[in-house]
Amino acid sequence: MLQIIETQTPECTAFLSQLNERGKLKDENILRTVRRTISDVQDEGDKAIARYTRKYDAPRISAKGLRVQQKEFKQAYGDVSNDFVDALIQAKANIESFHQKQVQSSWFSTEEDGVLLGHLIRPLKRVGVCVPSVSQLLVSSLVMSVVPAKVADVEEIVVCMGPMRNRQINPHMLVAAAECGVDEIYKCGGAQAVAGMAYGTDSIKPVDKIVGPGNLYVQLAKKEVYGQVDIDKLAGPSEILVIADGTADPDFVAADLISQAEHGPECSTILLTPSLGFAEQVKAAIELQAQTLPRQYELVKAFENYGAAIVVEDITEAVNYANQIAPEHVELHIENPFNWLSEIHNAGAIFIGPYSPEAVGDYIAGPNHILPTGSAARYASPLSVHDFLKRTSLISYTKTALEKVTPAVVKLAEVEGLEGHAEAMKIRFEDD
Repeated sequence: MLQIIETQTPECTAFLSQLNERGKLKDENILRTVRRTISDVQDEGDKAIARYTRKYDAPRISAKGLRVQQKEFKQAYGDVSNDFVDALIQAKANIESFHQKQVQSSWFSTEEDGVLLGHLIRPLKRVGVCVPSVSQLLVSSLVMSVVPAKVADVEEIVVCMGPMRNRQINPHMLVAAAECGVDEIYKCGGAQAVAGMAYGTDSIKPVDKIVGPGNLYVQLAKKEVYGQVDIDKLAGPSEILVIADGTADPDFVAADLISQAEHGPECSTILLTPSLGFAEQVKAAIELQAQTLPRQYELVKAFENYGAAIVVEDITEAVNYANQIAPEHVELHIENPFNWLSEIHNAGAIFIGPYSPEAVGDYIAGPNHILPTGSAARYASPLSVHDFLKRTSLISYTKTALEKVTPAVVKLAEVEGLEGHAEAMKIRFEDD
């Protein structure tokens, strides 16, 4: 399943070019559908959301049945195991502890002549979370989306997720939402959920920001409503890039590549190694391990479409490729990995050593797993508490301080042709 290619060859160039085009938000047919859906929700509100939810998820749902009721939370706890709840609580505690270290406070600075400057830092009031819950059951993404918002003291958190055909939300998702402190949940997903949260309906009050993963319909909808609301990022298919030398365990590397390939056919799985023999060992291990796993279609297609073991000259070249690709996840299965850490400039998350698999980051380590994809790690960061805070600048001048800077402000304003700005300064000293 995993192709092996040599560095600096036409095959390598072609693979990297194909990788660069992966996950682009370019589908015009889907975009037209998304725009029509958004327009319908703006015009018809809950009726449109219910109609689209009947079409895609639950054939018998009504506009009045969109909001999850308290009794459904209670029933959900009876439908999940105690082991699940225990694992959820452990994961939430670690994620919460990590994100609490990101909390910022307002600050003020007193300057010369009584000038006061500062930043007022406040949480957003109302945030919407859209998370897959039908085709893929992403409990972990729900927790990763909600916990940093709660840590930031967001007052109202709305969650939208698609119902099952029986009009119920998967109980694992409901329990996760309850444990995270969410009590406003709506039975809808896709572009209709994004539109409902952005523009509001009779049932759903509009939010200030929408976060969370989702398919191409969700991402294009988030792109369309940006400006009406803020969004976290445009999320593409998952990515893993492993840098490994001869000291690595090929079974470990194979398992980690598989863990991302099973997300879907568009996921990229890349191994960079200076050893052809090691690449061949990993390829054989993938074929052996994958035989017993259920998501065969996703695995095979992901490896066929965007999977490769690139045999590089050395670790330096591997690091250069990693920075060029700027993947969501980077794993370092190399001797003295911490010596190379400072050289990895573009990555959503870095996993160091053989006992730091990407899977532990997905669920329980603590750092957020909602990460930049599609080379966005060149400029973007993981979801964090910062995404749920807004900063307001504070400026207070005394008369003495303002008088000192008036000539400079007047000159700059006159150069820009903004005489009103200049006069707003000069008028304060005309009597003097």
